[in-house]
Amino acid sequence: MKSLYFDGRRAAVEERQEPEAGQAMALVQVHLAGICSTDLEIIRGYMSFQGILGHEFVGEVLEGPAEWCGQRVVGEINFACESCGLCRAGLGRHCVARRVMGILEADGAFAHRVAVPVSNLHRVPTTLPDEAAVFTEPLAAAFEILEQLEVTAEMRCIVLGDGKLGLLVAQVLAGTGARVIAVGRHPEKLTCLEAFDVETCQVGAFDSASANADLVVEATGTSRGLEQAIAATRPRGTLVLKSTVAEPSQIDLAPLVINEIRVVGSRCGPFEPALDALTRGLVDVAPLITETFPLIRATQALSRAGEPGVLKVLIDCSQP
Repeated sequence: MKSLYFDGRRAAVEERQEPEAGQAMALVQVHLAGICSTDLEIIRGYMSFQGILGHEFVGEVLEGPAEWCGQRVVGEINFACESCGLCRAGLGRHCVARRVMGILEADGAFAHRVAVPVSNLHRVPTTLPDEAAVFTEPLAAAFEILEQLEVTAEMRCIVLGDGKLGLLVAQVLAGTGARVIAVGRHPEKLTCLEAFDVETCQVGAFDSASANADLVVEATGTSRGLEQAIAATRPRGTLVLKSTVAEPSQIDLAPLVINEIRVVGSRCGPFEPALDALTRGLVDVAPLITETFPLIRATQALSRAGEPGVLKVLIDCSQP
């Protein structure tokens, strides 16, 4: 089957062996897959991954348990052992032996087919088109913030970064009734937030030292965003870190201690509220799609996704 394979040095479309369903696994025919910032960081050396890239997808189950075959699905990316202490405590996303689709020791979804644990699958409502369902995984990461923290209407929230995740986070936080300010470099990206009553600000006009926010979400996708995020958080406020980058960061952590700032690492999230929000139209992902490429042109899709100002680039894996 065709796939976008990364050998540790370069990514290329090539023929790879088709995965097998195996025990407790399902074989999924991928319809659409989305390129995210983590994919771009992987080809820069993040996680030292080698294999088929990609972890955001929507597709149809070809092989697996009878009740799943023929179902249109999305899938969680962490392949847990389901038997270690963390798994038994309901923390399978942090399983000590986990593999992660397209990121850590598990092939990903930039291919015609991908093997996924049945326990990771979620059915897609018939009314939800593929172009929206493919956003389930990144939207779930945005909803994870609400799993970790109580966000109320009285709070002042700042989202740093106008990439795909930052725009989704801003929409999710706005849904709580909180005052949300999104800070980015591209005014054309921020316009999609107007319908959600999210205030927007250009990076050059944003004064982080006087922001004094109750909650700051760092989603810049750069190692430099943390310093600005710390400065924008009020004393005893909360700073949520979303960026994962290959480049190491050197930052003065003293303000975290002096201002008693709570730091929350935030990664993958729950699929149920993400699917519900997409189905009910509580978030708008259509403006986030920049371009769609066929799988045979997946290397060009990666290049396009890395260009300044580009939002979500999709890969159509349904073509032979």
